Amino acid sequence: MTMTTIDPSVQAELARLRDSIDNIDAAVVHMLAERFKCTQQVGHLKAEHKLPPADPAREAEQIDRLRRLAENAKLDPAFAEKLLNFIIAEVIRHHETIAKSS
Repeated sequence: MTMTTIDPSVQAELARLRDSIDNIDAAVVHMLAERFKCTQQVGHLKAEHKLPPADPAREAEQIDRLRRLAENAKLDPAFAEKLLNFIIAEVIRHHETIAKSS
């Protein structure tokens, strides 16, 4: 089996890009954590006032908004919508859990 020798400048560029990716991943995780802290507060407020865990009108607005943001950022809007739908489902699950425990 032959090992391919990678040009040191290519290795350095890969390392630099991967470091950036790692930093971005860390920022995404921290941003999601902050988002979920806020949605937990929303869940408690909804439970306290006997509001339903899901808000389809708000969710549709958010999906439309995120699709526009994705398009402006040159990100596939369908991917952005799938991501937001996944997040929304998790938020609703949290809100349902909070409502049951109230």
